[in-house]
Amino acid sequence: MTAPIESIEVSLGDRSYPIWITTGLTDAAEPSHFAKHFQDAVGDCTHVVMIHDAAVADTIAHSIEQQLSRSNIRITRIAIPSGETSKSVSRLESIWNTMLESGTDRRSVVVAVGGGVVGDLAGFAAASFTRGLRFVQVPTTLLSMVDSSVGGKTGINLPGGKNMVGSFWQPQMVWIDTQSLSTLPDRDFISGMAEVIKYGVIEDAEFFAWLKANAARMIEKEPQTLRYAIRKSCESKARVVAEDERETSGRRAILNYGHTFAHAIEATAGYGVCLHGEAVSIGMQMAAQLAIDMELCDPSLLKEQTAVLSAAKLPLVWKDADPERMLPVMSHDKKVSHGKLRFVLPDRIGHVAMVGDVPTDKVIAAINSAQH
Repeated sequence: MTAPIESIEVSLGDRSYPIWITTGLTDAAEPSHFAKHFQDAVGDCTHVVMIHDAAVADTIAHSIEQQLSRSNIRITRIAIPSGETSKSVSRLESIWNTMLESGTDRRSVVVAVGGGVVGDLAGFAAASFTRGLRFVQVPTTLLSMVDSSVGGKTGINLPGGKNMVGSFWQPQMVWIDTQSLSTLPDRDFISGMAEVIKYGVIEDAEFFAWLKANAARMIEKEPQTLRYAIRKSCESKARVVAEDERETSGRRAILNYGHTFAHAIEATAGYGVCLHGEAVSIGMQMAAQLAIDMELCDPSLLKEQTAVLSAAKLPLVWKDADPERMLPVMSHDKKVSHGKLRFVLPDRIGHVAMVGDVPTDKVIAAINSAQH
């Protein structure tokens, strides 16, 4: 089934770009919808380096290859194993070498097809090879559609920290086809719901109310409901990115609600043990509890947040939460200022702020609150 196509613009002056949202148009044999929008976005192109998740090799990656090939574009395909462990220095080096061997030059375009791991990795390869290549995002997971594909953050992990090496590198276009979600494992799909719900808490109380009423329909992957939630999420992120592209004013930091805790959960659990969205859900619960303990918000906020996360079938607790292991990881968080931990905390649904000088004992209490 195909659907109308709609677009959102990420407004960044001469680096503005469209986000296209549809259902089923990537598979359409004729006309070549993706290829047309691709060429409109990138202009002249005769060579594409398609970096894709191995899991989508025979589905959306194949469809995109067919569409671009009909436009006489030479394609170099690089398959990436699924999972966070692929965001490594060694994997990036392998990509660089393949690009070199395939004759990639400054007129080539990198196309990332996959989830957030592939988008982050391919984006950094695009940003760094010959000091910068044009780049297109084709996110295939809910989490990457509403979060990592929009805003230009790219990067890889170090053993001691997530996303510690990378760059800001905006795409020329983001192409979102919700049909790719039909084959996404339920656990991965549900993981992405955490980032959708996050937008309601941090920036859009009206959207949060809509999610309360529609979370169950989203779980059923109803196309129109999905497209609406993805559009609202992307609009929210686009607004924030347009105001603070490179995290200079502090505005963009609100997108990291729950993430200081989440990154520490991921690092101490071992990458891949806990999916990113699962960690964000638990991290949002810890952050809300911290806000309550600091008397920044009413306890009802946590109840409301819990209800929506629960409706989305997201985890709320992590029995192995260990403050002694998590605090050292959190001390390396990019939001640390002069050695002091800072957190994005809510004061009401639809509004959060950066809070500094948070007492360590309250952070420990927030972590412990999510153990059971």
